[in-house]
Amino acid sequence: MGVLIARLLVTALAFLLAAYLVPGITVASFYTALILSFFWGAINLTIKPILFILTLPIQFLSLGLFTFILNGFFLWFLSSFIEGFAVDGFVSAIAGAIVISLVNWLGGKLVSAIK
Repeated sequence: MGVLIARLLVTALAFLLAAYLVPGITVASFYTALILSFFWGAINLTIKPILFILTLPIQFLSLGLFTFILNGFFLWFLSSFIEGFAVDGFVSAIAGAIVISLVNWLGGKLVSAIK
């Protein structure tokens, strides 16, 4: 349970860092980032595997870089219904998805090292 909470907090911090680094992404508060991280996890658990399999040929051709496009789409999608979170365009969404993915990867390594 502690690992799940730690990953949720890492993802919330990733959203805040993406809002700080990428122009065009705004997150109103840490509470909004926590809500975002919950929905981000839910999307990655349910919808992303289905879309990943459907786009498998494109994934192979792009050597897996199409995953950032999918994550950008999910980020843009979340901005449409979560109050306090805005993404100005699809390019900002892709840049934010790259930042979030890198921070989540690094945070996952740190959480698993502490565990």
